[in-house]
Amino acid sequence: MSQEILINITPQETRVALIEQNAVQELHIERTRQRGIVGNIYLAKVARVLPGMQSAFIDIGLERAAFIHFNDLGEPQPGGQIEKVLFEGQTLLVQVLKDP
Repeated sequence: MSQEILINITPQETRVALIEQNAVQELHIERTRQRGIVGNIYLAKVARVLPGMQSAFIDIGLERAAFIHFNDLGEPQPGGQIEKVLFEGQTLLVQVLKDP
């Protein structure tokens, strides 16, 4: 099966089309004014680990640091401790789940 992804970017919007067998299967349009960060993937750097809250603040390159909880780190680890998994300066790949 032949697949293609076509991307068109203008100052007003970004359009992405998935083409299969010469037919559009999916079309996504994102307008600049409506652009959010939910779903975006970032290479983040751990700025501060908060053991008491089982969470951390991570720098994703925006004005404010993002927040990640221990339970959002992947496979559940009952009784696990965030300070044994994350440390300041560590880099990790993250996906935004909620707009700030």
